[in-house]
Amino acid sequence: MLDRRQLMGGVLIAAGQSIAVAQSAETAPAANIRFCLEARVQVDTPLIVGPSSYGLRRVVPISGGTVTGPRLNGRVAPGGADWQFVRGDGVLIVEARYTLEADDRALIMVTNRGMRHGPPAVIERLSRGEHVDPSQYYFRTVAEFEAPSGSRHEWLNRAIFVGVAQREASQAIIRFHEVL
Repeated sequence: MLDRRQLMGGVLIAAGQSIAVAQSAETAPAANIRFCLEARVQVDTPLIVGPSSYGLRRVVPISGGTVTGPRLNGRVAPGGADWQFVRGDGVLIVEARYTLEADDRALIMVTNRGMRHGPPAVIERLSRGEHVDPSQYYFRTVAEFEAPSGSRHEWLNRAIFVGVAQREASQAIIRFHEVL
């Protein structure tokens, strides 16, 4: 059985560890974001695969688009796609893979994963191709860029990017922010 000194010593050690953790959390830098680019990704009519073990599966072909922003300008090359499924709870899970061509002709691969959800009436309006204010639904992604080593776009390989997206009738608009 522990005597009072051993018990107090254990409490002081535990308290010291808690203080050390609290101090390190206080000195850790805050996560900030910086807007980098906006991609307007043109999409074609979805191919409906149908029900699967994950939910309603569909593939949305990507036919082109534009990229503009303070850190990157160019175009979305045709030929990618967004592989999606709608979960049983109505949440749309997206995984888009496509290629950007920067103004200097460098090719940059993108893998963009995320989710979209909102009130059923809002999602129905989006499904019909209607314009819906993006504040009425949640559509967020996390993108991984793969730029050529040694290029001026190599910075894309070394950061995490969060996308705030909206869906229009024939395009997805994603504003990418670098997490600093």
